[in-house]
Amino acid sequence: MNRRHMIFGAGGALLLAGAGVLGWRASVGSMADYDRYAARLRAPLPVDPGTADLIRFATLAANSHNTQPWRFRVGDGMIDILPDLARATPVVDPDDHHLFISLGCAAENLSVAAMATGRPGEVEIDPGGEHVRYAFSAGTARPDPLLAAIALRQSTRADYDGRPVPAAGIEALWQAAELPGVRVVFVTDRAQMGRLRDLVVTGNEAQMTDPAFRAELKHWIRFNPRQAMTSGDGLLSAATGNPALPGFLGGPVFDLFVTAAGENEKVARQIDSSAGIVVFTAEREDRAHWIAVGRACQRFALTATALGLRHAFVNQPVEVAHLRPELAALIGEAGMRPDIVIRFGYGPTLPLSPRRPTEAMILR
Repeated sequence: MNRRHMIFGAGGALLLAGAGVLGWRASVGSMADYDRYAARLRAPLPVDPGTADLIRFATLAANSHNTQPWRFRVGDGMIDILPDLARATPVVDPDDHHLFISLGCAAENLSVAAMATGRPGEVEIDPGGEHVRYAFSAGTARPDPLLAAIALRQSTRADYDGRPVPAAGIEALWQAAELPGVRVVFVTDRAQMGRLRDLVVTGNEAQMTDPAFRAELKHWIRFNPRQAMTSGDGLLSAATGNPALPGFLGGPVFDLFVTAAGENEKVARQIDSSAGIVVFTAEREDRAHWIAVGRACQRFALTATALGLRHAFVNQPVEVAHLRPELAALIGEAGMRPDIVIRFGYGPTLPLSPRRPTEAMILR
């Protein structure tokens, strides 16, 4: 669920030119091939989908760094979603907070897809947060406009056009995100958005000057389509509008040209271009409630997509622990731990993120 941006500058362009003689296209792959790959991942569900099809749609959910930190266990009338701790991000997410929110996002996708295609059921959250279960039975399909949004949803890390969202749209987003145990605060006032922007920039500065954070982030960046299709995970550089780089150049270019100052300027500009910001806060600080936040967050994201809106995560003041109290006070939730921060508005479509093969995520 993390937003990350890269800028390469003139020096990066020189490196790109020099690498051309080394078999550029063979090294990076093509975006045309990548787009076909992404389209297969998001192919519509068949009329009577199997369990693997439903899990494929579940995995299109938002998740931190696109690590896809989940595994699925299938039984009679149930699908469990379990944490895959091998895909944790201990620097940015030391208590696995984002990881368990990601499980909730996947559970909501699964619920929407299953109910819309004739497997009505309930999402059951283990009190200790060890797993999420979707328990279902055969039944009548319940058409849901959010089903189509699952394949289209993306975290759009780009400038938006600044247009406000009509009041009816804000109300629809609010209603979608309201779930028991989760508090939701919308910020559309420009002055308050500016204060929130400054807090995000402060968090961004702290992260981008932290060598451990930078190393972990770089580990999950896929610098070209070939890398992304091979790994099936991570943050594709093209999804932030950046050029493809051969793997051997990506790391050095990142080290040289991705700076705190440049990233601060970009994130500030992107927040200023947004129509608003929404902050999710769990009523209790435990795994079960983090999973509930994930469900609410995913419903917001799917509804935004259905309304033609884009969104992106700006979680820096959540991830930098000493900024959380200030964020909580700013949104009127003093004493609480904010969980997720999302900007939203009208903007462009960017390349979709990769996903691992469904079968690789199902326990046998």
